[in-house]
Amino acid sequence: MPVPPSIPTLRIRPRHGLAALNLLEVWAYRDVLWMLTLRDIKLRYRQTALGVVWVILQPLLAGLLFAVIFGRFAKLPSEGQPYLLFVFAGVMGWNLFNGIIQRAGNSLVAESKLITKVYFPRLIIPLAGALSALVDFAVTLVLMAILLAIHGTWPGAWLALLPVVLAVNLALAVGLGLWISALNVRYRDFMYALPFLLQVWMYASPVVYGLSLVPERWQGWFILNPMCGVLEGFRQTFLGASGLTIPAIITTLSAAAVILTSGAVYFRSVEQEFAERL
Repeated sequence: MPVPPSIPTLRIRPRHGLAALNLLEVWAYRDVLWMLTLRDIKLRYRQTALGVVWVILQPLLAGLLFAVIFGRFAKLPSEGQPYLLFVFAGVMGWNLFNGIIQRAGNSLVAESKLITKVYFPRLIIPLAGALSALVDFAVTLVLMAILLAIHGTWPGAWLALLPVVLAVNLALAVGLGLWISALNVRYRDFMYALPFLLQVWMYASPVVYGLSLVPERWQGWFILNPMCGVLEGFRQTFLGASGLTIPAIITTLSAAAVILTSGAVYFRSVEQEFAERL
């Protein structure tokens, strides 16, 4: 009796580690990414009287409030710079970080209907939230230029650091946003705890004060907060003066690389569960 020919078997195994990211697939769906980004921007200000003017008012009012409380009354040092410029550089860096984490962190739950009906790389959803926050940052960048001109200050060659500082800020925020968005699908507690945790983190970071204000014996612990290097980096970029130190730079760069890589890998490793849990 003739032996039937063997049938080839095709085994599909999920990819692990960095190979699971498949960024080429994300690029192939870039139109979806752009569409979700534009929709997020439009929806956020659609039912407000002032619309996108809030993008300018929010950081400006926060900067003025901090300048009055901590600059005029508390008289905190500002590295020899006008306190409004000093604090606004910190505020704009923090607002970008905070905005990305908040929007990316809640993005999967907010887009649950889309996830359960249409296929596309789920990584696009938190990335769209990050891009919309980046658009807000671009507006505050123009406002920062106006404030610098009013005070007769120009950063000079230090401005070349902006792409580097911005990239590190994005790496930290997007990495954490990916972690939180994925965990938020399983544990909705993150949605409620996140605003409080970010508020505490803000006051533990040099937004309204400089790193030089921290006693030297505590600075080794304080710079373990990766936002120290980012916020002081923004001040160095725009004002040419900050409390930035080499240990703070090393800590921030290391944390950014680890958080972004681990966040992306974890997100893709649990991506197949999103539709079931949402």
